[in-house]
Amino acid sequence: MNFSEYIKLAISALRSNRLRSTLTLLIISFGIMALIIIFTCIDAIRGNITENFIELGAGAFTIQKEEGISRRRGGDKLTKLSFAEAEAFKSKFSFPAKISMNTRLNSNAIIKTRFSESNPNVGLEAGDLNYIDLAGKNIAEGRNFTEIEIQNGSNVAVLGYDAAAKLYPAIDSVVGSKIVVEGKKYSVIGLLESKGASAGKNDNFVLIPYTNGRKEYDFSNVSFNIIIEAPDPDRLEKAIAEAEGVMRNVKKLGALDENNFSIVRSDKLANTYLEQISFIEVATGVIGFLTLLGAGVGLMNIMLVSVNERTREIGLSKSLGATSRTIFMQFLLEAITICVLGGVVGVILGLILGNLIAVFVLESRFTLAVTWVIGGILFCTLIGLMAGLFPAYRASKLNPVDALRYE
Repeated sequence: MNFSEYIKLAISALRSNRLRSTLTLLIISFGIMALIIIFTCIDAIRGNITENFIELGAGAFTIQKEEGISRRRGGDKLTKLSFAEAEAFKSKFSFPAKISMNTRLNSNAIIKTRFSESNPNVGLEAGDLNYIDLAGKNIAEGRNFTEIEIQNGSNVAVLGYDAAAKLYPAIDSVVGSKIVVEGKKYSVIGLLESKGASAGKNDNFVLIPYTNGRKEYDFSNVSFNIIIEAPDPDRLEKAIAEAEGVMRNVKKLGALDENNFSIVRSDKLANTYLEQISFIEVATGVIGFLTLLGAGVGLMNIMLVSVNERTREIGLSKSLGATSRTIFMQFLLEAITICVLGGVVGVILGLILGNLIAVFVLESRFTLAVTWVIGGILFCTLIGLMAGLFPAYRASKLNPVDALRYE
């Protein structure tokens, strides 16, 4: 018999036991489907991180407070970048780069509109004219602050997409409306585009001019961030070196003193996210391997039961001239066929469900995890091979006389 005839024989045997074959196929399918869903979502998140990095700019970096300083050295008071220090840095930094200063005034603000009131979980941020651009945010409706509004500390605000979606019945009613933030009235002049739910993005916030924040809020306990974008990526290292020197001077650090502030490059931040995702990917792969290994053990048990149930059939086949090789290949290919079909069904379902999650939940584009698709099908083939070897060997070694007498 040639290989195609072995395949036909295996498929015919599977059709004669449709319920058992279908249940076995579903065990494999659901395992592969779960893996493909997870890896499709991981690829979507990875793509979002890369896109966000591009938006932030390859030549961008942020100066912020140092998180890891010991309390014995002064704790948060020593590490925080005060408003005065941020302004002093901005005035002394002469490198030809775009610069922005911003801070978060409150993470639990309450916003009221004429339509509804938010939960106490809205972020209240204060920034300057360049903040929206350098932070990789885009205006969807309305406009950014003007120079005059920054200078006057006007009561104007730009809303993040999630905050607006929760407070307004329609997005087109946002710009030009009035809101109350912590008891203070603001005119909404802009609405930001949604950034989705990945890569640490959060659109549930309201942005006001930092000069207005200085008038209305206490700046003594907040820490500012300074975003700097070099004119081109090739000058990034030089910009970082100059920024570090200026900030050390602003902080009045001695020659032997360590920095009590952090400089975070946007590409380093992206790589940190990607490393964390890689760890999740490895952990998921291990769990998936163990799950499919368990499915393989279950398949082997089912095949052994099948050998016992079909003992008389095997004896009849041998008495009619079937060789041990024919019986061996039939049972082996049955196990492999079930696994491969289960893998294909699981891959198709995984890609459909995974991309539905990626597009509608993670707000990413269609993703095809080619490596995991091919790897999943090959792994299913291997599982089928491992699960089918012993049952096939056992079936091929049955004595035809004893098999015909089996009840």
